[in-house]
Amino acid sequence: MMRSLYAGVSGLQNHQTRMDVIGNNISNVNTTGFKRGRVNFQDMISQQIAGAARPQEEVGGVNPKEVGLGMSVASIDTVFTQGNLQSTGIGTDVAIQGNGFFVMKNGDQTFYTRAGVFGVDANGTLVNPANGLRVQGWMAERVGGESVLQTSATPTDLVIPVGQKDPPHATENVRFKCNLNKNMPVFDDATATEAQRREGTWSTEMDIYDSYGRSHQLQMNFRKSPDGDPNHWVVTINVDPAADVDTATRVGLGTTDTGDGEAARTYDLFFDNYGTLRSVRDSVGNETPQDANGNIVLQASFNVADSNEEADGGVYRQTFNLDLGQIGSMENTITQSASSSSTKGFYQDGYRLGYLDNFKIDQNGIITGVYSNGSTRTIGQLAMASFTNQGGLEKQGDTMFAESINSGMADIGTARVAGKGSFLAGTLEMSNVDLTEQLTDMIVTQRGFESNAKTIQTGDSMLETVINLKR
Repeated sequence: MMRSLYAGVSGLQNHQTRMDVIGNNISNVNTTGFKRGRVNFQDMISQQIAGAARPQEEVGGVNPKEVGLGMSVASIDTVFTQGNLQSTGIGTDVAIQGNGFFVMKNGDQTFYTRAGVFGVDANGTLVNPANGLRVQGWMAERVGGESVLQTSATPTDLVIPVGQKDPPHATENVRFKCNLNKNMPVFDDATATEAQRREGTWSTEMDIYDSYGRSHQLQMNFRKSPDGDPNHWVVTINVDPAADVDTATRVGLGTTDTGDGEAARTYDLFFDNYGTLRSVRDSVGNETPQDANGNIVLQASFNVADSNEEADGGVYRQTFNLDLGQIGSMENTITQSASSSSTKGFYQDGYRLGYLDNFKIDQNGIITGVYSNGSTRTIGQLAMASFTNQGGLEKQGDTMFAESINSGMADIGTARVAGKGSFLAGTLEMSNVDLTEQLTDMIVTQRGFESNAKTIQTGDSMLETVINLKR
C-alpha cells in the first residue's frame, strides 16, 4: 500500500522538474542563441516479489513478479538543433549556420556561445555589449606589405581600429589591357599635321599615386609605326603631361636605362598575324623580357615634385612596374584587331591617405576593413570552437557554455573546416524553442502530475479504509 504513495510522490517531484524545464524553455522563446532543454524519465528500481523459474519437463517457465517503486529523471539534455536565422542588417551581429560556437573570454576564463550579438567598445575591442566578454580570434599581421593571418596561433582579443589611418601607398604595379584598332591610319611624324597626329593616336589615361598620396596622370599614347611593318606600334608614356614641370618620365625593360629625352619615354609593340602580342622592345632595342609568370613587365619612373633630393643630388624618382600581359594571349593583355580601339580594364595598387570607415565579416569570419581611400585590408578573423560531445557542455548563464569533463576539449579553429559551420554577418540565430511543442508538452506534463496526485489520493483512501476495519 505504501509503495504506491511513494511512487506517486516521485512522479509529482519529477513532473515538477519537467515543468521547470518547460517553463524555462518558454521564457527563453525569444532569447538569441538559446538552446532548449529536454527531460527524459526512467523507471526506478523494482521490488521483486517472486523470481523467475526455468522451464521444466512437465511445466513451462515462470516470469518474475516485480513491483516498480516509482520513476526518476534519466537526463536533462540540451538540444543543439539549429535555430531560425533572423536578418538584422547590423554588421556586428553574427550567426553561426551549422556546428560550432563563438569563443569568448573573461580574463583567463573561456566561454562558448551561439549568441552573436556583438559590438565595439571604447577601445575598439569586439565584445558582447551585454556582459563585456571579448570575442576571440586572430589579428592580422603585416608581412611584406600584406596582411597575414596566423590561425594556428592561440586566439586573442579582436580589436577593430575604427578611425585608424591607412598611410598613402605609392603605385608599384600597373596592369594594362586594351585593344588597338588594326585599321588605325598611319602618319609620318615628320610631315603629319597636328590633326593627323591626333587622328592616328589612341590615348589612354589613368591615375597613379606617389609616396605622398598625390595622384598623377599616367598617359599612354599608341600610334602605328610608319616603318612599313603593319603590326608595329610605338607607345609613348608620360606622367602628368600637362604639368608645368617636366617629370622626366622614363620607361625601359627591367632596369635598362634608356637615357634622356623623348626616346626615354617610348617602347615598341609587335603583334603577330592573329592580333596577339609577339614581342616588346624598348627604344634602345632590348627584347621582350618576361617574369616568372610569363608576363612582359616594363619599368617606368618619373620625378616626384616637391620631394627631398636623393643622396646623389638628384630629385626623388618613383619607379613602378607596367605589366602588359602575356605573349600570345588574348586575355588580360594588349591585342590588335580590326575593331575600335578600347581600354577594357586596368589595375594599379596605389592610394592616398585614408581612415577606417567600416568593416565587414565574411562566411569564414575574416574581418575586412574598408577605408575612406577605397582600399581594403584584412583586420582579423573570428575563431570557432567545436566539441566531440556538445551535449556535455555546462550552462553558465548569459547564454554561455563552459567545458565539462564529458564535453571534451574545445577544438578551436577557422570556420568551414573539420565539420565546423559558417558565419553569417548581419544575422542572428534565434532560440530553437518550438512554442507549439512546448505547450503540448506542458499539457502532457500537467496530466502526468495530476495522475500522480490522484495515485496518492487513492492510496490515502485505501489506507483510510484499512484503518477503519477495527471499528
